[in-house]
Amino acid sequence: MKRVLLDTNVVLDALLDRQPWSAAATQIWQAHVVGKVEAHVIATSVTNIFYVSRKLVGRERAWQGVHTCLDQLHIIAVDVAQLQAAVAIGGRDLEDNLQITCATAAKLEAIVTRDPAGFAHSPIEVLTPAQLLQRIAATAGS
Repeated sequence: MKRVLLDTNVVLDALLDRQPWSAAATQIWQAHVVGKVEAHVIATSVTNIFYVSRKLVGRERAWQGVHTCLDQLHIIAVDVAQLQAAVAIGGRDLEDNLQITCATAAKLEAIVTRDPAGFAHSPIEVLTPAQLLQRIAATAGS
């Protein structure tokens, strides 16, 4: 089973039914629920999910999204070592860097994102949602 980190945008796509990306994100989430993939998010993504969701769909749905993440996804803790490593990467986006350092520390196999360019410097594989779904389908067919 492939152990992956879901970028915040992929989680938001599934939780908020953001078109046109929600179909792929929801399929990935379902693959996680049935054990075809093991999906993780970093702890700070959960707070970002609440913040974005609250602005888009209101406080109640934002809390529902947080509870769904906590109940269904694997949460990776963030500590000062990962924060320092993320800062050391430099570049344009601290959040992406932090996801890279946490996924690496957790020994995950890939990061799944709609923004592969933001993860160009990742030492682990970066996949789009469509690419992960293709791999899941290929594994199921073999």
